[in-house]
Amino acid sequence: MTVIERVDVYPLSLPAPDGGARTYRTSPPWLSIYGSRRETLLVRIVTDDGTTGWGEALAPVAPEVPAQIVSQLFTPVLVGSDPLAVRPIVDRLRDLMRERGHLGGHQADALAAVDIALWDLAGKLIGQPVVQLLGGAYRDVVPTYVSGLPGKSDADRVAQARDWVARGVRQVKVGLGYGVRADIASVEALRAVHDDLRVAVDVHGVYGLADAMRLGRALVELDAWFFEMPLAFEDVAGHADLATRLDIPVATGESMRHRFEFRPFVDARAVGLLQPDIGRTGITEGLAIAQYAETHHLPVAPHHSAGLGIAVAAGLHVSAAAGNLLAFEYHPTLFPEANRILSTPLEPTPTGMAVPVGTGLGVEVDVAAVEKLVAA
Repeated sequence: MTVIERVDVYPLSLPAPDGGARTYRTSPPWLSIYGSRRETLLVRIVTDDGTTGWGEALAPVAPEVPAQIVSQLFTPVLVGSDPLAVRPIVDRLRDLMRERGHLGGHQADALAAVDIALWDLAGKLIGQPVVQLLGGAYRDVVPTYVSGLPGKSDADRVAQARDWVARGVRQVKVGLGYGVRADIASVEALRAVHDDLRVAVDVHGVYGLADAMRLGRALVELDAWFFEMPLAFEDVAGHADLATRLDIPVATGESMRHRFEFRPFVDARAVGLLQPDIGRTGITEGLAIAQYAETHHLPVAPHHSAGLGIAVAAGLHVSAAAGNLLAFEYHPTLFPEANRILSTPLEPTPTGMAVPVGTGLGVEVDVAAVEKLVAA
């Protein structure tokens, strides 16, 4: 029987655009810490017959932390295991820290990378794409929405939106949170670009309930698409109050790693759109979240931000296997970096991304490129 022989970890830090040192900072009005460089964690699992599977965790800060979890806690369990026993292995690894925050934080991020690598490995051993192992594809091309529209002014955002509309895009998301009046003005400007342009708004949890309600009501009047992270991520009651009083889907989920974290929001009818990030949930739990949402007649729109090509591929396979998919998040300004670690680049169109063909995740990792980017 083929068994897992070795696990390699690669905490990556891509060079900063300005060539600067590796630092961390906050970026007001958003509260989370961000790095000056694009960072992530890759994991390679190798069997005794030489077959390899690659995984990636969304680890945008200090990827060395989940790397140590993989090396010190997960690897002793993985070595010697049956690589086709993906779900039993994932459950066993999750339970290692059951009394110590096993569902969240760096522990869950590390597990997501291993989980994705196990699915990639299983697909290669069986000779099938991951989406087939998940039960088959509902779609070969995953619909996307353009996320970001970065700029310091509404004029910048409108110019980008017009360019995307000219290329056929009708779904965009803009990151706001600069004050209710300013946010409303931004959405008004974007909605004027095209009658059929759907505009979603993400405010990263910076508002209290009163301001979120004011903005939400304006978004309803503007026929916005969905309202993402309007309140503090942990405020279930606030989200429920908001969701029941607005005729617009309230979306959340990028910070969550497991069904049990989504459950209070779903039970309270506090969310109308679930957004798991496969770089944080892994493939096993990501699809489980989508299926859980489906039992409550809720759609999913998998989140994706700073992950590289492996995380993108994993997200596409889960999106293809989810019957209740709304769309997959596409960041055009971040995407070129995603291909830096791949031998054959992923090629998105303005409105969709093809599910990678081939066994496993369907992507080939450029090992030499990965080794050059290991965080120093």
